[in-house]
Amino acid sequence: MLNTPTFKRGILIIGSALSFALVAGCGKPKSVAVAPVVPKQPVEVAAIRQRDLTEMLSLVGSLAPNESAQIRAEISGQVRAVLFEEGGMVKKGQVLLKIDDAELRAQLAQAEARFHLNELSLKRSQNLTESRSMSQAEADRVRSEFAASEAEVQLLRIRLAKMELKAPFDGVVGARTISAGDYITAATIVTTLNDLSRLKIDFQVPERYTSKIKPSTSFAVRVQTPAGELRATGEVYFIASVIERSTRSSQVKGYVTGAPLSFQPGMFAGIELVLEVHRGVLTVPEGAILTTSRGAQVITVVEQKGEKVAAFVPVQLGLREKGLVEIRAISPAVLTDKQTIVASGVGSLILYPGIKLEPRPLRAEFRIED
Repeated sequence: MLNTPTFKRGILIIGSALSFALVAGCGKPKSVAVAPVVPKQPVEVAAIRQRDLTEMLSLVGSLAPNESAQIRAEISGQVRAVLFEEGGMVKKGQVLLKIDDAELRAQLAQAEARFHLNELSLKRSQNLTESRSMSQAEADRVRSEFAASEAEVQLLRIRLAKMELKAPFDGVVGARTISAGDYITAATIVTTLNDLSRLKIDFQVPERYTSKIKPSTSFAVRVQTPAGELRATGEVYFIASVIERSTRSSQVKGYVTGAPLSFQPGMFAGIELVLEVHRGVLTVPEGAILTTSRGAQVITVVEQKGEKVAAFVPVQLGLREKGLVEIRAISPAVLTDKQTIVASGVGSLILYPGIKLEPRPLRAEFRIED
């Protein structure tokens, strides 16, 4: 069996394979160590920009008229005439309503007659006192009666003047609640009067922000109307001296300037309150801030042996506005305007000091223009 043709062919194949392996092993060159090529890390970059940053607080409030009053009568009586049109303009001092004053006029006539009689008695008493024909006590009684009658006339004239209701200021009257012939009292609201020459706005500010607000602090007002969003500006004139316990906020009022005609008292309005303005500060996109256990850092792109590499700079953060953050380098590090930094993905990319970078422009959707 060992001499069979099949056996001989197997021995020949095994021998050929061993010969090939020996030849290949003897001719193999020695391996040479090659340093691994570290790829550059692609990053999106942007420039540090010097800007003015404003700290804003968004609130809600209600528009109100400059002045508003409920018109009431001080003296009860029957309405004789209503002298205003609902929704019309009136001037300060204009008579709005008259109450029947016939009885008061009769009382005033009686009082004036007594006053004139006491006036004559006072003149006679002065002559008699000079001639010593009247005692001092009688003269004092005459003077007292004269003063009392004079005061009575003045009182009735004041009451008679109150039988006419007059506008306390220029404004627009509202709907009336009475007609001629109605009987009104001091509790009856005749109408309302609103001064719309300028508008006010009333809103609440959380207690942690009240220290940053003062009279003359500016704000913007936004009101949604069927025609779209309308805007105006304003200025704070009043800040409550106490904080409400239920809301932990303070009442603040301001004047609205340049209000469109469609702004009406009672409207709901959005308010953008300017708390603080930092001018000429260095800013970066929020995505450029790397937060670590050692604090905030930004990664700058620097030149090193002809390569772009990463350098980590610790910073202090300031105001934030619309995707931007104010930064200040912690000494001895220095940051400058237009210096290049890694602008996005700093928390998800593999970055370390000295790593080679491949800078690319920040994508358009993440750019923040001035």
